[in-house]
Amino acid sequence: MVAPRPRPPLRPPRPRRPPRPDDPAPTTPPPTGDKKVVGYFAQWGVYARNYHVKNIHTSGSAAKMTHIMYAFGNTTGGRCTIGDSYADYEKAYTAADSVDGVADTWDQPLRGSFNQLRKLKKMYPHLKVIWSFGGWTWSGGFTQAAQNPAAFAESCYNLVEDPRWADVFDGIDIDWEYPNACGLTCDASGPNAYKNVISALRSKFGSSALVTSAITADGSNGGKIDATDYAGAASNLNWFMVMTYDYFGAFNAQGPTAPHSPLYSYTGIPQQGFNSDAAIQKLKSKGIPSNKLLLGIGFYGRGWTGVTQTTPGGTATGPAPGTYEQGIEDYKVLKNSCPATSTIAGTAYAKCGSNWWSYDTPATIGGKMTYAKNQGLGGAFFWELSGDTSNGELVGAIKGGLG
Repeated sequence: MVAPRPRPPLRPPRPRRPPRPDDPAPTTPPPTGDKKVVGYFAQWGVYARNYHVKNIHTSGSAAKMTHIMYAFGNTTGGRCTIGDSYADYEKAYTAADSVDGVADTWDQPLRGSFNQLRKLKKMYPHLKVIWSFGGWTWSGGFTQAAQNPAAFAESCYNLVEDPRWADVFDGIDIDWEYPNACGLTCDASGPNAYKNVISALRSKFGSSALVTSAITADGSNGGKIDATDYAGAASNLNWFMVMTYDYFGAFNAQGPTAPHSPLYSYTGIPQQGFNSDAAIQKLKSKGIPSNKLLLGIGFYGRGWTGVTQTTPGGTATGPAPGTYEQGIEDYKVLKNSCPATSTIAGTAYAKCGSNWWSYDTPATIGGKMTYAKNQGLGGAFFWELSGDTSNGELVGAIKGGLG
């Protein structure tokens, strides 16, 4: 076992400098009613994607959002643990890359994205920040967490409320993919495990903290929604984020081509129940209040190559090339490289050469926000900020559509 490095003593805070004329003024957003506009900030975006907390400000998105999800913390050994300490709190920011134009110093107690989020919250006092744990890659530890929910909740509270960054976070988000079902790994903790974990978190964090959860959008009969008691956790959660995207994609390399985020079913859909409305209706039928459900929007497309048919349902030879991962591309790229030409089931698609892509546009997001309002949903959330344009047009479409 490697001995932990001794932590240097925290230095007393330096006196605040007087405000300068060019300091950004605190920004008060227009009233949003009670609709939530929630977006994920991906921890790894500070590397190849070169997307930093400052970009949430310069894009205009911070003024339009209500909550930021910081993704992800890990779940190693059934505990909440740091995902990437360098990105989270060690990376030093230059003045040019910092939210407020002030460079980090070598000896300040908190740097990285956490400190940048602290600065962003000072600029936008309405913004809440929630630390999300798990995700596709790091959900394996939830199985062990479910064996001792109280110990898990204790570890999470101690990490989220660490004195170095307690003021940054307003709560915790659990992105368990998937309780009593299979994601990257399979969980067999039983149908009560999820609600027991959520209950322990609420008990530990208290009534004033935000406790939220991103959940499956599998609306099929006997599918992932049916595998666990999501409704049993509803009273202890502020809201659920229903991941109504990634239904179809080049993980099925030969197709058939299909939009990855259909709002409704359509003739020829490859799998019944794999659409946003099916998931929302199933969750509501189980007794989850509509205003605790947020509709999910993907800020990216999924695509195939080797496609000859323009309309959905064609065959393919594999995933279309993508900047960071085959079969996936950011909206900000697809908007120009393969502009949407048609819509189906409330989302958009296009064929460019032999590549076929589906993704949401400002127009289809407008339709989805109308759906969210008509269903009485609590708002919408999206994955993730770096996929948007530099002027935040997709966030703007969500905010504008929710009114």
